[in-house]
Amino acid sequence: MSAVELNADLAELKSHLEKAERPRVKTLLNFEIRKVEAELLKFNKEDTNPTEAQTQTKPVVPQVSKNYEVKLQNYAWDQSDNLVKLFVTLPGVQNLPQDQIQATAGGRSIELRVSGLENKDYVLHINNLLEPIGECSSKIKKDMVVVSMKKRSMGSHWSHITEVEKRAADAKVSKTKMDSSDSADPTAGLMGMMKQMYEDGDDDMKRMIAKAWTEGRSKSPDMGPDFNL
Repeated sequence: MSAVELNADLAELKSHLEKAERPRVKTLLNFEIRKVEAELLKFNKEDTNPTEAQTQTKPVVPQVSKNYEVKLQNYAWDQSDNLVKLFVTLPGVQNLPQDQIQATAGGRSIELRVSGLENKDYVLHINNLLEPIGECSSKIKKDMVVVSMKKRSMGSHWSHITEVEKRAADAKVSKTKMDSSDSADPTAGLMGMMKQMYEDGDDDMKRMIAKAWTEGRSKSPDMGPDFNL
C-alpha cells in the first residue's frame, strides 16, 4: 500500500469520526485512525532512512579497453655520417600524442613502441644491430614514425642494419663465387670429389680410383697432376 492510499484512508476515517455519534463507533474509528497513522509513520520513516542494503552502491569499475600487440617487421632505413634512420609506416599515427610513441636503445638493440593506435600496440624490436648505437629519438610524420639512432663510430658506413643480414649477404656472395669458379673449371669439382672418395674409401675403393685415374691420365694428359694415390 502506498502513502497516497494511507492518507486517503486516514482522511475518510476522520470524516466518519466527525459524523459518528455512538461511543462504540467512535472508539473503533479512533483505533483504526491510530492504526493507519502508525502505518503511515512507518512508511515515511522507511522513505527518509533507507536500509544499508539500499544505501550501498556498487563501485564503479572503469572499463579498460585491451589493446592487441602487433609485431612490426617492415621498415625502410637510411644513414648519414652520424645517424641511422628507420622509417616505419603506420597510417594515422600523426593523431597520437607524442607520449604514446617511445623509442629506446641499448647497445646493439632498438625498440619502437606505438601505444593505442586504433586499439593496437605496435612494436618494432631489432637485435644485433651491425654496430653499437648511442641515444635514439622518434619523430612523428604523416602516417609514419622516423627513429633516429646515433652512431657511436662517427663516419662509419653500415652495409646492413643487422649483423645477421650482413652474414647472410656475405655467405651468398661467397657461394656465388664458388659456383662461378666451378663453372670456369668443371674438372676441379670432379677432382675434389674423387679425392674425397679416395681419402674416405677402403683399400678396394682406393685401388679402383687409382686405376681409373691412371687410365684416364693415359688417355687425357690434361687431367692435371695426380693427388696422393
